[in-house]
Amino acid sequence: MAPNNQSHKISQGKRKEDHLQICLNEQVQFQGITTGLEDYYFIHQALPEANLADIDLSTEFLGKSLTAPLIISSMVGGIGTAAKINRNLAQAAQSLGLAMGVGSQRSMIEDPKVIRTFRVREVAPDILLLANLGAVQLNYGYGIKECIRAVESIGADALILHLNPLQEALQAEGNTNFTGLLKKIKEICRGLQVPVVIKEVGAGISQSVAEKLVRAGVSAIDVSGAGGTCWSEIERRRATDDISNNVALSFSSWGIPTTETIRMVRQVSPQLPIIASGGIRTGVDVAKVIALGSNAAGIAGPLLKVANSSVRETEDYLKEIMESLRVAMFCIGATNIKELKSSPFLQKH
Repeated sequence: MAPNNQSHKISQGKRKEDHLQICLNEQVQFQGITTGLEDYYFIHQALPEANLADIDLSTEFLGKSLTAPLIISSMVGGIGTAAKINRNLAQAAQSLGLAMGVGSQRSMIEDPKVIRTFRVREVAPDILLLANLGAVQLNYGYGIKECIRAVESIGADALILHLNPLQEALQAEGNTNFTGLLKKIKEICRGLQVPVVIKEVGAGISQSVAEKLVRAGVSAIDVSGAGGTCWSEIERRRATDDISNNVALSFSSWGIPTTETIRMVRQVSPQLPIIASGGIRTGVDVAKVIALGSNAAGIAGPLLKVANSSVRETEDYLKEIMESLRVAMFCIGATNIKELKSSPFLQKH
């Protein structure tokens, strides 16, 4: 088990509060690198042979039905502000029939008092809910027991193990021993009774890493490519000296663009469920990543800001995404997600 002393709890809470305030109030996009989505366009079909009213966005992911291929990506937890944000996100997901992941539950494992900031089943009894722990914690005393606790304590349907080597390397308090981690991920996949999803946090999953993860038995991969929120930029704003600041700055364009990491992971397995996240901002973006081979799209940054405000604003933003996706599908004659995935009309400039 990782340290449980009071100063460690304070440090972790301060880090989470720093992250939240930076994301809410500062520009932390990648510098000099994009998602790659701008390189793709759909060939408009002036005669779509479809009725807009009949466009069906519904899909299935990890055994649960969704009204649209949208997942509210993991963001916050462990601090007071997170309770409101997570409940707002969860209520929106419940209302619209979408999926949601919670932020890293490491703080909850080490301090049971903050479990309440992650619990959303009361307001979202039916959604696909994903628990979340840092995979690197498997090298710092965590094991199947902690993974089960993360899942069961919030009534989750699956567990995300996130990979964030760059973020950890740039944190003064980071955990940077990733040695032998693949074997431990494999053990969790075998021992846990719910699906295990591997997620990056903004630098993408390469083809070689995807191959190893598939062999380890993961149930899905969230590619989380470069081009959206940049964690090196977030950590740069937490730096307390020039060296740390400049090191973080040098990684502001580091990562695999979202479109490329989708392609890499899909080449490994034609059937593996893929979540595309990293700079997804519109329904057209969602349509593109589905047509590129993803099964669902994850959205985080823009939702954080509206969820900090209200459930209504969160729902309205998600409704815009869904309606834009519907119109995009209509304009290429794709009447359902299966047809969108196999559309011949996505082209590269």
